[in-house]
Amino acid sequence: MPELTFSEWDQFLTQYPQAHVLQTSAWGILKSKFSWQAVPVVSGLAGALVLFRRLPLGFSIAYIPKGPLGDNWNDLWPEIDRACRRRRAIFLQVEPDAFEPASASLLERLSGFKQVEKTIQPRQTIVVSLEGGEEDWLQRMKQKTRYNVRLAAKKEVVVRETNDVAQFHALMSTTGERDQFGVHSLAYYQAAYDLFSARGECALLQAEYAGKPLAAVMVFARGKRSWYFYGASSNEERNRMPAYLVQWEAMRWASARGCSEYDLWGIPDLPEETLEADFTQREDGLWSVYRFKRGFGGQIHRSTGAWDRVYMPLLYRAYQIAARARSGGEN
Repeated sequence: MPELTFSEWDQFLTQYPQAHVLQTSAWGILKSKFSWQAVPVVSGLAGALVLFRRLPLGFSIAYIPKGPLGDNWNDLWPEIDRACRRRRAIFLQVEPDAFEPASASLLERLSGFKQVEKTIQPRQTIVVSLEGGEEDWLQRMKQKTRYNVRLAAKKEVVVRETNDVAQFHALMSTTGERDQFGVHSLAYYQAAYDLFSARGECALLQAEYAGKPLAAVMVFARGKRSWYFYGASSNEERNRMPAYLVQWEAMRWASARGCSEYDLWGIPDLPEETLEADFTQREDGLWSVYRFKRGFGGQIHRSTGAWDRVYMPLLYRAYQIAARARSGGEN
């Protein structure tokens, strides 16, 4: 059957050990608990985890995050089209797992799609290399970041692995209020942690001073890649630089699992020269995030973006008009 169960999808993924974490069954199960329906679809050696979000009147939108997998997408698209039409999808959006520049083969595999400006996942990121030893990582960092990592340890900040998602959510709520961004519910973070930690693909790391939680990250890993999706910090003891040390320990955790990349996930979508010229003056949006993340010595990468396949043109135009006010970056 072209549409698989999650257990069948897990078996299919054994052919793709480097598949993005957003294409795993754990991600599909997570999203299925919160407003989406996840449907794995395959044809031969190609496949994709397709997410459907229900709309009023029985319609839906379809979305493939960081996929499809395999090379022969031409055989896969008819199966995905059938899955989309069965669920009355207005359109399908695909965000391939690829960075710019888009290769000719990728563009050929997206024949019949049109590129759109708005993405769901962050368009631009910083990827830190975990090649070499820890001293090599430190040397690739900006001097101030390297200093802050060491300072946190000197100031008696310690990092430990925890399963206290409620405490993490409390820190996330503090951070969201301080930095003016939305946070997921406790139930969402708990489900994400439970699903991925059970597979050894997630850790919750918490930086503390004198037993008091100061910062935490939820880090994910699969194959050679790891991702920092969620992070938070307290308003207290910020001079001890706990956020720097907890990121350092997340890098060490990822490396111990065999990862060679640590994706810091999400910075302003602007040219690097603009980011470097303006980051000391800007505080809005992701600018403070960029100022923090740039220090870890990674490389800026921009995804190939989002591509739409339209099934219902009139409803698609109406949906686009209604969606213009919404911001991207859901995960």
